Amino acid sequence: MNKTTLVTGGAGFIGSHLCDRLIKNGKKVICLDNLLTGSQKNVAQLLTNKNFFFIKQDVCEPFVSRKFAKIDEIYHLASPADPNVNSPVSYMTHPFETMRVNTEGTWNMCEIALKHKAKLLFASTSEIYGDPQISPQGEDYRGNVSTTGPRAVYDESKRFGETIVSAFVRNKNLNGRITRIFNTYGPKMNPNEGRAVVNFIKQAIKNESITIYGDGSQTRSFCYVDDEVEGLIMAMEKGKSGEVYNIGNDDERTILEFAKIIKKLAGSKSQIIFEPLPEDDPVQRKPDITKAKKTLGWYPKIALEKGLLRTIQYFRKIQ
Repeated sequence: MNKTTLVTGGAGFIGSHLCDRLIKNGKKVICLDNLLTGSQKNVAQLLTNKNFFFIKQDVCEPFVSRKFAKIDEIYHLASPADPNVNSPVSYMTHPFETMRVNTEGTWNMCEIALKHKAKLLFASTSEIYGDPQISPQGEDYRGNVSTTGPRAVYDESKRFGETIVSAFVRNKNLNGRITRIFNTYGPKMNPNEGRAVVNFIKQAIKNESITIYGDGSQTRSFCYVDDEVEGLIMAMEKGKSGEVYNIGNDDERTILEFAKIIKKLAGSKSQIIFEPLPEDDPVQRKPDITKAKKTLGWYPKIALEKGLLRTIQYFRKIQ
């Protein structure tokens, strides 16, 4: 019998790719999303599939459905995005929804997992490391995070979400694991999201000025979405309960280098301009993925240039 998998935030960027992959793997998929930042267009191709069920609902509300007597797995991805600048779909625009989904929503998913004796994966974020004082960041690094800054509604609620999952594992025998997702890019990214990848590509293909916040020396490590989804699935299937796994690409680049690569791949005539750096923006971000490599057998396979070309092609189609 096909396993039934619940994906919260399944109509979002990473969530929709995950739903695609799970359906291809023969799973029965319940996509739970309130569409605050996700879009039903992202899963439109799945709506007629007999093994796919879309439910518009906030994960903070009780989930009750007689259709699904047994849920085997829960991927809890629901949360507004982490952009580089303020945007209509960011946690800065939806601070209270962000805090609720990562705390109340996470608690709710843990309770559902216990009820169904299901495995749970909580999709946390590299942002829990804050502005790191060490590089690369390993799972045992506790971070350098502001509790009162503008990014705290996301960073701190994700950190507390990890605490909730860990407490359920420790005290209630939840079969739960945590993945810390680093910068991810690819088709289906929201064009209004405000992430560096989105902004740079949109500006490059229109030959508009490419805007960098700060001097461009800050670094990021970008993982193509197919690799990211593979990492999440392997963490669910091979990861141990109570463990934390960094899932990201350790190919570290400066933001300026990243902008120049996009400009070149897009054949753009854009100029690169610089604006002030937002408050609490991390200077460096690079995952230590040794644990995922050794214990999950996972590592990113798609080179940055190859993934960016696919993403540029996608944005050319939707512009």
